Amino acid sequence: MAEPILEVRDLRKSFGGVRAVDGFALSVSEFETHAVIGPNGAGKTTLIAQLSGMLKPDSGAIRFRGRDITEVPAHRRSRLGLARSFQITSVFRDMTVIDNVALAIQAHAGHSFRFWMPARRDPDLTEPALQMLREVDLAERAHDLASALSHGEQRQLEIAMALATSPAMLLLDEPMAGMGPEESRRMVETLQRLKGEKTMLLVEHDMDVVFALADTITVMVDGRVIASGPPQAIRSDEHVRRAYLGEEGG
Repeated sequence: MAEPILEVRDLRKSFGGVRAVDGFALSVSEFETHAVIGPNGAGKTTLIAQLSGMLKPDSGAIRFRGRDITEVPAHRRSRLGLARSFQITSVFRDMTVIDNVALAIQAHAGHSFRFWMPARRDPDLTEPALQMLREVDLAERAHDLASALSHGEQRQLEIAMALATSPAMLLLDEPMAGMGPEESRRMVETLQRLKGEKTMLLVEHDMDVVFALADTITVMVDGRVIASGPPQAIRSDEHVRRAYLGEEGG
């Protein structure tokens, strides 16, 4: 059996007397879309921060593509192919949409920003940037200022910027947050196109989105895993239903 692309073992993180993540374990296969859900305060945000390298665990291990990355800082995790969307970088609102993506490509390649002005006309940057925008249905907005985009379109742009780093895996932290129904529908369509091409770990409170996208769902309550499996098994799990007490999971 192939080694999982991401494996988390006995991860723990406390803040004072509060155990935000308490012995958490997770295994994600390559090209899988794996959702982590749970009620408010379950520890999902702390988990994502630890996976992305923004927060150091108290104990436990994180392995990515066969390598222990528990102590690896966030910028080096990106180089290894692990990209966190929506907190990877800020959108530069006074730059065009395509320039934002081209800058992400240039930064990932390790080039100096001092050479940005000539580089913005470099087809080695602009052509792949335009392709990333096609992936997220923003090609027609390529030369608009990022500040002119709606909230949902800026989220689409951040996905394009994440894709510009050629990641093996995307960490998607509540991608539908703040979106209306139409913007959410477009984002779901974008992520559905990425299914099978990119490994995705999705933290999301919208259960309709989770069941539309996920191959596997892990349920997190009080920092621990209480269930993990295919969507149909999670939907019918009585323990999960009791844990939610009618909540949507935040």
